[in-house]
Amino acid sequence: MTSRNLDSAGQRGWITRAGSAWALATALVLHASSHAALGNITLVVATTPGTGSDILARTLSQQFSSRLGIVAVVDNRPGASGNIGAEYVARARPDGSVLLVAATTFATNAAVHPSLPYDPVKDFEPVALLGTGTLALVVPASFSANTLGEFVAMAKANADAINYASPGNGTPQHLAMELFKQEAGIKLFHVPFKGAAGALNDLTGGHVSAMIAPVHTVGSLVKAGKLKMLAVMSRERAASWPAVPTFREQGFANVQVDVWYGLFAPRGTAAATVQQLNEEVNQTLKSGEIAAGLARQGIDVSGGAPAVMAQTLDSEIKRWPPVVRAAGIKAD
Repeated sequence: MTSRNLDSAGQRGWITRAGSAWALATALVLHASSHAALGNITLVVATTPGTGSDILARTLSQQFSSRLGIVAVVDNRPGASGNIGAEYVARARPDGSVLLVAATTFATNAAVHPSLPYDPVKDFEPVALLGTGTLALVVPASFSANTLGEFVAMAKANADAINYASPGNGTPQHLAMELFKQEAGIKLFHVPFKGAAGALNDLTGGHVSAMIAPVHTVGSLVKAGKLKMLAVMSRERAASWPAVPTFREQGFANVQVDVWYGLFAPRGTAAATVQQLNEEVNQTLKSGEIAAGLARQGIDVSGGAPAVMAQTLDSEIKRWPPVVRAAGIKAD
């Protein structure tokens, strides 16, 4: 009787061990199949080189190449407020080989352009929120106002006498300034340019009086004494510019606008591929060296699950239409 019980217990133990081994083997096979090797990747940037999107894309391409042993290249496709690059990725094969490194314009375009050649939600799979950049109000060194309060007072005393530049009609910088105008109850005259370079040239030359711009774009000009930074639009003061107050500190609680950057794949990309790309991005952003390097460029790393990027996009798409309607902004 005792012998038979021991044999039965032994059988049960063998079956348990065999079942565990089978479950482990199955899990390993499923893990391997869900993390099949990524092929070569093209990171499409819908702007010219040197922008925040471009900086992040080149950081990712270097890390993908070194970590995964693949060829990862950056393809700049500027034009039409980012629509050219975005449409190219929307129409690409959904196999993870062509990705979009997008910025806030990806969402604001939906508010400004009623007939986009793509849908930022339906035509893309969010992969990861890469980071955020701080926006600032800057004026020429020769401009009379030295604080945000002085700027507002001048604008109220001289309606439409102060003009401001932007990289183009409907860009995030344009919308951010319009939001500020609405909150402050001031009137400024908009001078749209065909890109940031021309706008900054005229700003530093004193031909226009103000501009909203990312700190990583104007930081060197401020340090050189060519521009003055009156306030930042981030929730807290920028780590790279701790002496510059926020709009919130100066009574404009709703004027909080960050530039964000995200990675997207064409709709239909396999969930396993999206997940693997997300994991690789998060590993890259966890590097202290990379985070510090991006911080020096004015970009704070983010990361997180694909859902974080999806939620950010949804929030931004809902935020800007009221601003656009109130400002009467029309697509060029």
